[in-house]
Amino acid sequence: MAKNRYVGDYPVIGIRPIVDGRRGPQMMRESLEPLVWAMAESAKKLFEENLFYSNGEPVKVVMADSTIGRVPEAAACANKFKKEGVSITLSVTPCWCYGSETMDMDPHTIKGVWGFNGTERPGAVYLAAVLAGHAQKGLPAFGIYGHEVQDRDQVTQMPEDVKEKLLRFGRAAVAVATMRGKSYLQIGSQCMGIAGSIMDQSMLEEYFGMRVESVDEVEILRRMEEGIYNEEEYQKALAWTKEHCKEGRDDNPEEVEFLGEKVRIKFTPEEKEKQWEFTVKMYCIIKDLMAGNPNLSDKFEEEKVGHNAIAGGFQGQRQWTDHWPNCDYPEALLSSTFDYEGAREPYTLATENDILNGMSMLMMRLLTHRAQIFADVRTYWSGEATERVTGYKLEGKAAESNGIIHLLNSGAACLDASGVCTDENGNAVMKKWWEVTVEDIKKMTDATVWCEAGFDNFRGGGFSSHYTTKAEMPCTMIRMNLVKGLGPVLQIAEGWTVNLPDEVSDTLMERTNPTWPCTWFAPRCDGKEGSAFKTAYEVMMNWGANHGAISYGHIGADLITMCSMLRIPVCMHNVPEDDIYRPACWNAFGMDKEGQDYRACATYGPLYKKL
Repeated sequence: MAKNRYVGDYPVIGIRPIVDGRRGPQMMRESLEPLVWAMAESAKKLFEENLFYSNGEPVKVVMADSTIGRVPEAAACANKFKKEGVSITLSVTPCWCYGSETMDMDPHTIKGVWGFNGTERPGAVYLAAVLAGHAQKGLPAFGIYGHEVQDRDQVTQMPEDVKEKLLRFGRAAVAVATMRGKSYLQIGSQCMGIAGSIMDQSMLEEYFGMRVESVDEVEILRRMEEGIYNEEEYQKALAWTKEHCKEGRDDNPEEVEFLGEKVRIKFTPEEKEKQWEFTVKMYCIIKDLMAGNPNLSDKFEEEKVGHNAIAGGFQGQRQWTDHWPNCDYPEALLSSTFDYEGAREPYTLATENDILNGMSMLMMRLLTHRAQIFADVRTYWSGEATERVTGYKLEGKAAESNGIIHLLNSGAACLDASGVCTDENGNAVMKKWWEVTVEDIKKMTDATVWCEAGFDNFRGGGFSSHYTTKAEMPCTMIRMNLVKGLGPVLQIAEGWTVNLPDEVSDTLMERTNPTWPCTWFAPRCDGKEGSAFKTAYEVMMNWGANHGAISYGHIGADLITMCSMLRIPVCMHNVPEDDIYRPACWNAFGMDKEGQDYRACATYGPLYKKL
């Protein structure tokens, strides 16, 4: 649907049709091959119709040239898959086969095995045998096995539980494999002492297979001064911004007294106009830095190529924002599903160069193909406190969680989170980027105003997006934290955005910063003593950092599967236990799901660990 933004092909899924290799008078192999091919074709069709790359294209699925019953055929399949760029394999069979002779032995592929639940030549026996082989050889693999017994002629009638596992495996694997070989581009460095903005290159290299690119913020100024941007694109972006980005309130005082002198604080209209021009140029230049731009002048051949960045971050505070306009406009718009050219694949650009939150946003963006929210996990409001301050008694999801969490920060909160778009049934939704229409874009820009940055935070000015999420939508908030001696861990909190009455939301917002984008969040809680999800308060208390990344939908189960592929343990989540899906060998690490995860991740180590 759109050009691949990144250098390198997208990952390919390879289907391995496994068969009982015995031949002879009874024609065993020959009798089973039609069933094996039918299973393989049904898996291929499921993937191609339901899985997509970040640019919107259906995933590419290839199959072995023959069924695999013995080692030479497994070797031929491996050779083909290497040429085809296969990063993910699914082995399928309806029957008993020779496990160690037919298994995928490539240590670099992400592996799944689907064994048909039948009784004639039970694929479940092969599934158990080959998964034991994977465990013994240190090659984790996901097992797929239907709950109900099926008849021999039902190999193409895929049960819903099998579909769910196959698609969860496929979504997570494609997301994981897409990150490999790409870059994280940090523009600047550590921000305001925030630990998440301390770059750990080894983590990105070993857990995600990514490289780190770093440029000083002065590169943006150099490109502005030397005209290293496309003037036509800039003028188009500026005209679009003037038409669609309405200015909001400016709460800065005209002047303050400082050391006995009057100091002007509020910017003039002419100064604000210059700030708009500056921030739109920032947008164009940061996009060029991340993805390159073949439309730059031939004088700038080196700058044309960009950094092949699938994610990035901008430091901003304080050295930049004490003097220059902030990066809120570029961060918010890059993270959204559109810009002056219309709907397009979102970028991932983290506020304050919080690498850990940026990577959290990237994981969810690749899983969902939707824009992601970057926010402070700022304030817990109990039902009692909300009623005391506003007179309003929390209802619905907010009452069930005994409070709400205020998600609020200037910067990379995508405009999609305004909650004004709807699906075919009228439900509020943050759409996959290729589903976003011209009408949707108008709704989102109409719901957003751009407020002059507060001088207390941003002396150089700039414009912060402001909207309030005006709908109840399912969402998932996550945070990756880096712990010395342990490595990265992930927190997951599924819940809902909360649509408070305007006067209630406004009253609460006036107590903090009413010029920033606002989302009220109610996590799904269990009310249990000692639980990190007893109420929204416990979620807030157990959150590992000041930031969170938020995605539309309840995607915690997909994230748990994805983390197991990356060998990142999940330290906190509210996903139903029946939905937890990890490699089969995790079961060998104990009966408690959380402990299993920690022990297995420690044993296998990062996916791309260096030898």
